[in-house]
Amino acid sequence: MIDVTPLRISREFRIVFVARIVSIFGLGFAAVALPTQVYQLTGSSFLVATVHTANAVSVLGGTLVGGVLADRGDRRRLIVVGRASAVVGYTVLAANSFLFDQPLLWVIHASALFIGFFGSFSAVALQAAAPGFVPRDKLPAAGALLALNGELGAVLAPALGGALIAAAGIGGNYALTAALSLVTTVLVWRLPRLEPDGDRQRESVLQSVRTGTRFALHHRVVGPLLLLGFAQLLFASPQVLINEFTDTVLGGGPATVGLLYTAPALGALLGSLTSGWTGHLRRTGTVLIGAVGLCGLAVLGLGLSPALPIAFAFLVLLGYAQVSEEILRYALVQSHTPADLRGRVNSLWTAQATVGDSAGALALGALAPLLGVAATIAAGGVLTVLSVAALALVFPRLRTAQVLVVSDDSGDSANEPVAGHQPRQERPRGAAPAPTE
Repeated sequence: MIDVTPLRISREFRIVFVARIVSIFGLGFAAVALPTQVYQLTGSSFLVATVHTANAVSVLGGTLVGGVLADRGDRRRLIVVGRASAVVGYTVLAANSFLFDQPLLWVIHASALFIGFFGSFSAVALQAAAPGFVPRDKLPAAGALLALNGELGAVLAPALGGALIAAAGIGGNYALTAALSLVTTVLVWRLPRLEPDGDRQRESVLQSVRTGTRFALHHRVVGPLLLLGFAQLLFASPQVLINEFTDTVLGGGPATVGLLYTAPALGALLGSLTSGWTGHLRRTGTVLIGAVGLCGLAVLGLGLSPALPIAFAFLVLLGYAQVSEEILRYALVQSHTPADLRGRVNSLWTAQATVGDSAGALALGALAPLLGVAATIAAGGVLTVLSVAALALVFPRLRTAQVLVVSDDSGDSANEPVAGHQPRQERPRGAAPAPTE
């Protein structure tokens, strides 16, 4: 079962865990309210999509800026700024809903841009700071706990958000989201100062970006891990085709669509709750490769599914494999990244997730009319397996990667120093300690 040691031993991690789950529920509420309000005002799915696009673009920009800032100053302050910006943004949305008979559309777009950009600061800074709250051998457990509250939010928050709109209206939804954002702001304010290690004053902003990007691209473990996640998101994300697959292959309706959308979240929730095994691996990289390959096989099985029960089972398997690879990849990336580079590397992590998910949805959506929806889904599964195999062959260090334990500011000792950064010597979990430790 899931290892809850990080919650028992670290006050800071407990604060992060609670603040994150409150924040996720608030964001889940708003994720229902924003498109609902825009559609009620305009009746246009295109304009609904423009709000999503504006938010995605601002999140990407805020992620990259936040990654640099997270490595140059107090990460706690950056987290507080990000959460406080959500209070302001959702308060404006609530006021726009309550004060006008016809809420202003430009206010909704501007608020989505504002919340997406500045809210990303807290996400990146929190991800960069969290590994320092627990021992390195508990990074898989920390990743599993963070994944768990994410999956709980994914399963419960949209349904609760819809019920909240029915009970209190869209303005009430925004008001509660603003209140929850205020709660998280107060919670993270209780964290200690989170200054990154290293000399941060010698580099300009552009040099800082180049340093972080160069580290990620050239590191023999971190770079391939980011590519592996990108490949999985690009080819093994069939959610965009679920409606068409349900209609043309399974012959189902909206209830079937909702059931299939729930299946990956159910699998991920089960994977999080039974993730204790992830903290006892010797060949983490090998198991990670297998987990991403399992994502591809699950998607292939979905494409070949002739009936709802089989499709549902493969989507549950997909969710389980996705959360397993996410936990393992989180532990490997954080342990192989020096503490003073984690902000920038985690911003790249978020950026590859955003771009990979969007590009995958566009690619699958474009291929479906040409190949047919079932063949497109199956092809995505095959491409995932082939991509995983290719990455495993090209990057042998990926196959042997292990979670490293020693200090928070270390890199991979087998790599060249990056922009003057001198990594400390690491040892894999289970190895004998060096005499100087």
